[in-house]
Amino acid sequence: MDAQKEALHRIITTLAKRKEELHTFIETLRYSLTSLQSNTSQVLSDLEEEFDTLFSMLYEMKDSMTGTVKQEQTRKMQELQNQLTQSSSALESSEELLAFANNAMLIRDGEDFMKAAKHIRDRVTVAPAFRHTMKLKATANMSYLTVDFSEERRMLEKLSFLPVPRAPEIDVTGCLVTDNTVTVAWRMPVEDSKIDHYILEYRKTNHEGLPRVKDEYCWEVADNVKVTKFTLTGLIFDSEFMNFRIRACNKAAVGDYSDPVTLETRAFNFNLDATSSHLNLKVEDQRVEWDPQSGKLESKVKGKENKGGGGTASPSRTRPTSRAPAARGRDRFTGESYTVLGDKSISSGQHYWEVKAMKDYKSYSVGVAYKNFGKFDQLGKTNTSWCVHVNNWLQTSLAAKHNNKTKSLEVPVPDGIGVYCDFDRGQLSFYNAENKQLLHTFKTKFIQPVIPAFMVWCGALALSAGLQVPSIIGGFQKTDKGSEAPAATVAPRIS
Repeated sequence: MDAQKEALHRIITTLAKRKEELHTFIETLRYSLTSLQSNTSQVLSDLEEEFDTLFSMLYEMKDSMTGTVKQEQTRKMQELQNQLTQSSSALESSEELLAFANNAMLIRDGEDFMKAAKHIRDRVTVAPAFRHTMKLKATANMSYLTVDFSEERRMLEKLSFLPVPRAPEIDVTGCLVTDNTVTVAWRMPVEDSKIDHYILEYRKTNHEGLPRVKDEYCWEVADNVKVTKFTLTGLIFDSEFMNFRIRACNKAAVGDYSDPVTLETRAFNFNLDATSSHLNLKVEDQRVEWDPQSGKLESKVKGKENKGGGGTASPSRTRPTSRAPAARGRDRFTGESYTVLGDKSISSGQHYWEVKAMKDYKSYSVGVAYKNFGKFDQLGKTNTSWCVHVNNWLQTSLAAKHNNKTKSLEVPVPDGIGVYCDFDRGQLSFYNAENKQLLHTFKTKFIQPVIPAFMVWCGALALSAGLQVPSIIGGFQKTDKGSEAPAATVAPRIS
């Protein structure tokens, strides 16, 4: 009876949730219909405005060109009119002189004829007809002012709408998550040569499935992507999943989002646990620094508390100061165990993290330890801890340590060390963080969860967590069946 009620309750809950989703979807449809009508009206208005603007520009150009033609006409008419006036005057003068010459031909007296001839000759030398150039100062041709609109006409004939691009489709099979990079591939449902670029949006999430309205991460943008594949590099995988969506853009409009895709981005992400650190270490999330003054400061605080309370205060009850983290029983290291642990343990799977020395240091160690690692214990000197130790006291050297046994490693000391832990196969390997050269490997059988552990004397260490197992390292690891371990690549999921 109770099982049936519980099943019925689940059905009712599912129906209620589905009803709410349908209600939201109906409201979305109504809003989209209203927006479609509004957007259509706006597009028609914009189109009419564009054509009005083009017409206004052409009309202004027509007035300007008409004025130019009329000015040229006036200039030519004036030039030709002046030439006509001058030619008419020369013609009248020539006719008068010709009439005088004809009359002179009738003179019989030689002396009078010579005087008339001399007068005619003198007038001819200065006659306007002889000084007038028989060449037009202006032509009647106005064709060079004719406007050539052939190119513009061809452009107008090709004028068409530049439609809003369709939503791209993310190609899940082409997506790849490896080495803390994510490659996203997509395609257009219909070939569109007018696409100018794409906009890729992504965000981290701890929810598998569709993106949620209220999520702990905001969308980030990769704009102006010219190809249909893009790789995000240098990522820290501090969430279990990432959402991706794409928009296509042409010169006029931005298209709709693609259906979102969720890719799995799990990695071992942890911080340094300040409550587990030695008094002389100052810890901030993923950084630990040797600070001998912090231990002295807390000792003074303890002394005052002991004096005021009339007794000896337990370290676990000591009030924290601004410099020293709060104590937590035996997890708090003391003596010469300048150690701090990670805030997460490993009980299965394959994991990877890196550490790098930041300042002048005398020595540091990086490795793993069991939870029962004693507060006076030092890394590598017990059977519950494994590490590599870098010594920079007199000369720089590198050694592997476990159960108070030391093995010198005849390799150059790297700037950063990568730690690979395969809990199930009992393997702990250390690599050069830059080129992934193998430094040393411990083979054991972990009988309880292990915790990342770090020791530093002088200087500081910086932790890099949220890293996938690098593919070059994952390729070296073999499963029991002899196939490559799939630690380096996370299969994409679509939602």
